[in-house]
Amino acid sequence: MTKKTKKSSATKKNSGPSWRQKLWSLTWKLSIVGIAVVSFYAIYLDQIIGQKFEGQKWHLPAQVFSRSMALYPGAAINHPQLMAELKLLGYRKVSNPRQVGEFSASSTRIELWRRPFLHPEGNQAEQRVMISFDSDGVSSVNRMSDKRELAVFHLEPVLLDRIIAGNGEDRLFVPASEMPAMIIDALILVEDRSFYDHYGVNPLAIARAAMVNISAGRTVQGGSTLTQQLAKNFFLSSERSIVRKVREAIMALIIDFRYSKDEILEAYLNEVYMGQDKARGVHGMGLASQFYFGRPIGELTVSQQAFLVAVIKGPSYYNPWRNPDRAQERRDLVLRILMENDQLTVAQYKAAAESPIGLRSEKKSIHQKLPAFFAVVKQELRERYGDMLLQQSGVKVYTTLDPMAQEAAEKAVLSTMASLDKRAKNIQVGMVVTDKYTGGIAAMVGDRQPSYDGFNRAVEIRRPIGSLIKPFVYASALRQGDRFTLATPIDDKPITLTNEQGKTWSPKNVDKKFTGQVPLLSAFKDSMNVPTVNVGLAVGVDNVANTLQKSGWTDDISPYPSMLLGAVNGSPLMVAQVYQTLADEGRYRKLSSITAVLDSQNQALDVSRVPSSMAIDPATDYLVQYVMNQVVLSGTAKRLGRAFPGVRLAGKTGTSNDSRDSWFAGFDERNVAAIWVGQDDNSKTGLYGSSGAMAVYQAFLRERPPLSLRMLPVNGVIHGYFDRTTGAAKQGNCNNIIGLPALDSSYHPLANCGESLSWWQKLVGK
Repeated sequence: MTKKTKKSSATKKNSGPSWRQKLWSLTWKLSIVGIAVVSFYAIYLDQIIGQKFEGQKWHLPAQVFSRSMALYPGAAINHPQLMAELKLLGYRKVSNPRQVGEFSASSTRIELWRRPFLHPEGNQAEQRVMISFDSDGVSSVNRMSDKRELAVFHLEPVLLDRIIAGNGEDRLFVPASEMPAMIIDALILVEDRSFYDHYGVNPLAIARAAMVNISAGRTVQGGSTLTQQLAKNFFLSSERSIVRKVREAIMALIIDFRYSKDEILEAYLNEVYMGQDKARGVHGMGLASQFYFGRPIGELTVSQQAFLVAVIKGPSYYNPWRNPDRAQERRDLVLRILMENDQLTVAQYKAAAESPIGLRSEKKSIHQKLPAFFAVVKQELRERYGDMLLQQSGVKVYTTLDPMAQEAAEKAVLSTMASLDKRAKNIQVGMVVTDKYTGGIAAMVGDRQPSYDGFNRAVEIRRPIGSLIKPFVYASALRQGDRFTLATPIDDKPITLTNEQGKTWSPKNVDKKFTGQVPLLSAFKDSMNVPTVNVGLAVGVDNVANTLQKSGWTDDISPYPSMLLGAVNGSPLMVAQVYQTLADEGRYRKLSSITAVLDSQNQALDVSRVPSSMAIDPATDYLVQYVMNQVVLSGTAKRLGRAFPGVRLAGKTGTSNDSRDSWFAGFDERNVAAIWVGQDDNSKTGLYGSSGAMAVYQAFLRERPPLSLRMLPVNGVIHGYFDRTTGAAKQGNCNNIIGLPALDSSYHPLANCGESLSWWQKLVGK
């Protein structure tokens, strides 16, 4: 070999690294870069996960509850009403209550095992009580454990709705500690048997699923762990791609590293998608229990618990209302898995598999359609707590709504409107019911179709209230006991009034007749116009307006004589407010729809108290109530009295000019109701107060049997005697007298019946 050739070979050997060396160098460099990228990406994902898990996991919808029924000795709640309330709350009637959520009943008693619940005044523990009734309502509430009589006992409120803000997801958070153990056992057995053993990802399960899917030629099995499913639901879309699966796996590893299995399980149980309720996604086991069964998750049967786990695989595919056979087959598979893994005995498995799923009626929504009432609630929330309250997570709003009263009001409106259509087409209605004792709005209907979310006639209309103003005219007079009593004769003769512009007004009675004179009692109960105007003019139009305003009327009142016959525009809510004052012994309390609001930590939000004052002294108010009862017995509302014989009710009919507006307002011992019936275009209806609005009230009382007014004696009122002709106060042994209640301070009966004494009677001092 020449010298030149040797030099060439040496040059080749020292020319640089080989391709293998270059590949290795590139590989480890890329690996370092890859590890760095993955590390930084993992750190980024870790921050996202930390913010979600350690902050607010979900935006929980604001929960809106009904009133909490209070039971105590003397409560105006009868046996049928409590039975209906328990049915609405999903309590089960049994012969002997053995667990929470059950009750038994006899004709005069109800034994109840109440659920625990969160009350605005604090957590209420489960409790077993005996509730006894008499003719007036609740007579006693005794704790079963020691027979101690309770001063007050609350039932849990009805969850009316959850107000969703944002992504359309609906859920009811339930801590893992309150989940039935069977659900957790079934979930792990069916979805992820190695949950407590893997680190967020199960490579063997993924490989096994891949082989099965390749063999089948389609996706028939998944290999995702519960942690991966949680990562996907929390952070990722449902897109099927390798990138998404890799990201899901990394996040699952991080979640498993950072958090305990119990924390992961609780998050999964409250996040998992369980179905679709119209536009709302149903998430979590707690809400799914209500959605499918209408019951708290702690009260589900084994069969129902198994179904909740079964439906996770495909809520739409296993929809039990649309695919009942498919849903039951899947449930039975879960039950069989539980039996095969010794979580159920053979007998328990057979009993559960042979039982129906026990679904709630699909027609009965778990969301109450209460557009009129919810509009008032939202307005009051804005006024009392600000605009952003409902945007906060986990807020709980406790309202005054009485679900039984609302249901009765809706049924009454639907049935009566259908009947009245034969007389007047397309008439509309507004109705407000209040709780006499609490001053809360118990029910509200704003349209002939109660679920229609539009113009709320219960609040927004302004129509002449007609004769509904008359109780306030007579209250203004009767407080002047030295001038007016129920027996005082009132002129019923033609009158003509002239205003400053020279215009005249000649009020007339409905029957266009005049009787000369009538007792104030008759003028009131028969709703006579001319005597009412005479009384109002005698006490002063301004005084009548003042009585109405002190009773809660908020709109301006024109102080003209026509106001005395109801030329005052108002709404059913405004009428309900002033009649609530009449029903509440003359005490004005501003009507409200909210009793309390709790934040996400269950702490009550501060708010100013509802104003209260004495508008009409109780003695005068008693006289007004007495006559309103006479209205029902023998006056313009006597048809109502005949429909409920033996029940003491108070009421007043009202009709505006040309029968354009039909009104009724009345009350029993529990509820006050104000109802308007008319046309939206203000055209004639041909209906009077007794034939239109009162018909709605009568239907309401058929649905919600009334409690008779107690009319308890009031200080300052006595039973007096009056001359039927002159109205003069007399002794009880005189002739031509009538017994009527009167103000004690102004009742001064004439001695010796007012007759002149003979010389002999004077001599003996008789």
